[in-house]
Amino acid sequence: FQKKIRFSLGIAAGTIAMALMYLPLPPSFPLHFFLFIMTTPLFLFISHPIFRAAFFALKNRALTMDVMYAMGIGIAYTSSVLGTFGILPHEFMYYETALFLSAFLMLGRFLETKARGKTSDAIRKLMNLQPKIAHRVVDDGNSDDIKQEDIAQGDILLVKSGEIVPTDGMIISGETAIDQSMLTGEPVPVYKKSGDTVIGGTINTRGSFTMKAQRVGAETVLSQIVRLVEEAQSSKPALQKIADRVVAFFIPIVLAIAFVTFCVWFFAFDKSLEFAITKLISVLVIACPCALGLATPTAVTAGIGRGAQLGILIKHSEALELSERISTVVFDKTGTLTTGKPAVTEVHTDGMPETEILAYAAGLEMHAAHPLASAIVEYAKSFDIAPLTFETVSTHEGLGVNASHNGYEICVGSLRFLEKRSYFIPENLAELSARIEQNGKTAVLMGKNGRAYGVFGISDAVKDTAKDAIAMLKAMNRSVMMITGDNQRAASAIAFSLGIPNVIAEVLPQDKAKEIQKLQQQGKAVAFVGDGINDAPALAQADI
Repeated sequence: FQKKIRFSLGIAAGTIAMALMYLPLPPSFPLHFFLFIMTTPLFLFISHPIFRAAFFALKNRALTMDVMYAMGIGIAYTSSVLGTFGILPHEFMYYETALFLSAFLMLGRFLETKARGKTSDAIRKLMNLQPKIAHRVVDDGNSDDIKQEDIAQGDILLVKSGEIVPTDGMIISGETAIDQSMLTGEPVPVYKKSGDTVIGGTINTRGSFTMKAQRVGAETVLSQIVRLVEEAQSSKPALQKIADRVVAFFIPIVLAIAFVTFCVWFFAFDKSLEFAITKLISVLVIACPCALGLATPTAVTAGIGRGAQLGILIKHSEALELSERISTVVFDKTGTLTTGKPAVTEVHTDGMPETEILAYAAGLEMHAAHPLASAIVEYAKSFDIAPLTFETVSTHEGLGVNASHNGYEICVGSLRFLEKRSYFIPENLAELSARIEQNGKTAVLMGKNGRAYGVFGISDAVKDTAKDAIAMLKAMNRSVMMITGDNQRAASAIAFSLGIPNVIAEVLPQDKAKEIQKLQQQGKAVAFVGDGINDAPALAQADI
């Protein structure tokens, strides 16, 4: 807002100053002193941020663009003051020039600030993953609520069903399924038992457990991810670093040219001191790169506006500059190329109609909270198949579900679960189950009274538009890769179906950023496409 005010005042005052210099004023009117009194407070207010930035740059022994700006508008104003008080001729008054230059630079900064927008959204979302309160177990076995920042290493914490894990640690009692999608991108919660490690920020989807805090504060995985994002966001792009290096040589060259210009006119061509000073001031004022201060942000704003019309939100002006150079596009898998939700992709039967298998399976899986169970229930619902009702259902964690129906036992679960209950698995269903697993999917079998009758293939379904997007990028001669925290088999299957040649799987969030960095060190300009908090370090590290 202040930048907008400074720009508006500068344009208004500059216009008035210029008009006064051309109006037929009476000879007795003290124009020079009037301009000095009118413009001085406005000039100091408008140009204050520029001179302040230049001062700190010089204090740090750095020659930046702000030093160039300050030198240009400073010379214009100083010569005007000298002309007002007769030290230089009145022709040296450039009050309107000083005001206009300052105003245009403020307009540029206003547009740049507006174009950049807020860059801390990713960090804020990451920090919001940390719960505000944790339950610390005390000596009598009860628990006290404490603030998240008060957790100490070695504390015993109680994590209830549906709560966020407060910090990194190890389960010491209880069993659960942890939703680690924010960390690894895996769509299916991971079964955890005593002795297993859990990560702060992940979600306890069922049951309560107690854990021992092992890493707290800045040592947690989540805090390290936040730090990676902050470092990547605060770093300058390569082109900006080049510009900073160039201006360090540009300023001494401009000063040298101005000095040589003065000497040539004054000593070599024997011109008057006033004439030589005029040329010196002209060089310094003209060398002020005010066009860069306005033209670049204006172009960025226009580009970002055009992006918005096309449905593209561009948060960083550097993205426009870098997009033309992108050579490699790296995709996350879960939620980006896939829907992020398990779905039934195939059903195979042997000796029983598919509708009957679905009715049995959906009826049993309605009693399970596992995402794979929900996929079967949703699949049956899509065909308007009513699930059968079971009175007593037994759930076996990580294996399957079984129940009795009209004197028969019905089982739905993994191949190991049915084999454990001595079920006969027809050879064709066993082969189909193995093929489904080899393709990176999960095989769920349905059996009745000692025999298997069907197998479901369940996977994280590929988005309808993913294959076309990959094909278009390849047609544009861009290399395409996939990096995911999911297992190698599932990742390879998805990549093969989409035509992605290079896959890196089972990668933690902080390692995703390292993989992007490796590509950049090979001279590649990298765009990373991701959807989750677990992608934040890679998104921040990527050029786009």
